[in-house]
Amino acid sequence: MEDFIPLTTTEGLEAGGLKAASLDDHEMVVARVGDDYYIADGRCPHMGGHLPEGTLEGTTLTCPRHHSQFDLRDGHVIRWTDWQGATLSIAKLLRHARPLRTYAVKIEGDQILVGPEKAPPVAS
Repeated sequence: MEDFIPLTTTEGLEAGGLKAASLDDHEMVVARVGDDYYIADGRCPHMGGHLPEGTLEGTTLTCPRHHSQFDLRDGHVIRWTDWQGATLSIAKLLRHARPLRTYAVKIEGDQILVGPEKAPPVAS
């Protein structure tokens, strides 16, 4: 049986919005897309950008630091950075693309509960 732990409330989280939350000093971001909620690590796996300060378009979360993009449904990398050319090639060698960790979500009333980490996407 999966264990879910209260993380935050739905209060103040409008559709298309992001909210910072933490659990035992672990930073997380809560996103609302329509009536669906998503929870992921609050720091970008690229360079540690604070994801609650990022932007959300559909289920695509964009990091405010180097514009890495992740799909909140499973954490897969859409774009590792917006750098181009040689800078991008070097960046990929030094810090390879890694998915964003995402977590199961359950809503009970106005409570948002976080569950176990979802399995990372399978590389194609």
